[in-house]
Amino acid sequence: MSSLHVTSNREKIAMRISWYSIAVNVFLSLGKFIAGIFGHSAAMVSDAIHSASDVFATFIVMAGIKISGRASDDDHQYGHERLECVASILLSVILALTGLAIGYAGIEKILNQDTESIAIPTFLPLAAAIISIVVKEAMYWYTRHYALMLESDALMADAWHHRSDSLSSIGSFIGILGARMGYPILDPIASVVICLMILQAGYEIFMGAIDKMVDKACSKEEEDAMRAKVAAVPGVSHIDLLRTRQFGSRIFVDVEVSADDNLTLLQSHQIAEEIHHSIEKDFPNVKHCMVHINPLSEVSHECYGEHRH
Repeated sequence: MSSLHVTSNREKIAMRISWYSIAVNVFLSLGKFIAGIFGHSAAMVSDAIHSASDVFATFIVMAGIKISGRASDDDHQYGHERLECVASILLSVILALTGLAIGYAGIEKILNQDTESIAIPTFLPLAAAIISIVVKEAMYWYTRHYALMLESDALMADAWHHRSDSLSSIGSFIGILGARMGYPILDPIASVVICLMILQAGYEIFMGAIDKMVDKACSKEEEDAMRAKVAAVPGVSHIDLLRTRQFGSRIFVDVEVSADDNLTLLQSHQIAEEIHHSIEKDFPNVKHCMVHINPLSEVSHECYGEHRH
């Protein structure tokens, strides 16, 4: 499967998930807003606004994935994949601001002891909260599944937006139920706990995107799998060096191997081509594999080993 086809297919799947996300958020935002207004629940109205903000966040995801999927050009010869990391960073900031806003409102209510209720919420916003929790949690797992499959930080950030909305709805549910039972203080306490959980999610998304912006290496397990694949190529006497760097959602690989001194240029080239095609075929996220052949008699394996580790 060609790199271009993988990128195109990845973009189509991601866009489909994003449109599903927008449709769900629009439906829930309207439903929760109506339930909050007619059910006398300020918490549910706030929750509806939170869901509406997720629509904006999903458009950022779509823009990031769309731009990152562009082909290389004269000014960006290695591609645009890192722009997906930029989208992830923007989403992590939105998550953090959302969490801080929820936490601030909760702390303010606790400090001011603002526990009086102007009107007791009806059952309508309580039911809306339950529906929102179920739907948003399902969307979290659905989006997370494809984010892992496509190795997309932007989609993973969007998944956590669904989870943050689910947590927000849990807070609304506790607050509404507490108000109906005579314990309105439960609402702000739940908001502070939710704030901390959302901030943790935002931090993890932010750090994951930063790692891919600064050429962090692949996991040891993935590099070991690549080493095994290279070592299995006929003609490879020794792997002298294998380096990887993550470039947005894609990977660049540099390989140096030693081979018999008596091989012709054509034979050496064939070994390099076999390594190149083997890595790019079996590791779809590898955008390019650069291979160098060293003469066996001139390579100090011990030196390379120390350099690598």
